[in-house]
Amino acid sequence: MTIRVVLVDDQELVRTGLAMVVDSADDMRVVGEAADGERALDVVATTPADIVLMDVRMPRLDGVEATRRLLARYPDGPRVVLLTTFDLDEHVFAALKAGASGFLLKDATAEDVLSAVRAVHAGDAVLAPSATRRLLARVARDLPGPRPGPDPLERLTPREREILAEVATGESNAEIAARLHLSEATVKTHVGRLLAKLGLRDRVQAVVLAYESGVVRPGS
Repeated sequence: MTIRVVLVDDQELVRTGLAMVVDSADDMRVVGEAADGERALDVVATTPADIVLMDVRMPRLDGVEATRRLLARYPDGPRVVLLTTFDLDEHVFAALKAGASGFLLKDATAEDVLSAVRAVHAGDAVLAPSATRRLLARVARDLPGPRPGPDPLERLTPREREILAEVATGESNAEIAARLHLSEATVKTHVGRLLAKLGLRDRVQAVVLAYESGVVRPGS
């Protein structure tokens, strides 16, 4: 199966470089490009796509709002990977909360870009643990405390809560399995169950919820 990719960035040079990287792979190809969020929505509306590589900061409609509108309009549509110059960009957290499946720095290697596209297409997330921790620590002051009312995590078993806390660090299933002395398949099963119970799209939304619910806090 060929992975269909849409590139969204207001800099033509960046789009050209990304297109060369994506089209160099045998299992993916660029099917559309856009210079801003508004145009990106138009492209996705008329072009079947699997992955959107989306710049965070753009004129007319930025990557955060474009991500929010795209996923609201096409909940089962393409997954979004953000492109950002700074891994501490607060806009990245807003876009992750809106449903993006991860983020890449613009100085990522070609292999990192291709690996990210493949990972997100397979249903995984792209969140480097170190970048995730730094980003969440930066926005900690803006994170709400636990909300009043029923605990949104009460449906989780103790083991699932433990797995959620590990997921929130940005670790992979293999890394979590090693830490908890479980098989990778077992961790994958737990992650799938907790996502289903919480009605979450992917691991990125689980990370956001874990911090907002107080399961973990930046620096913990």
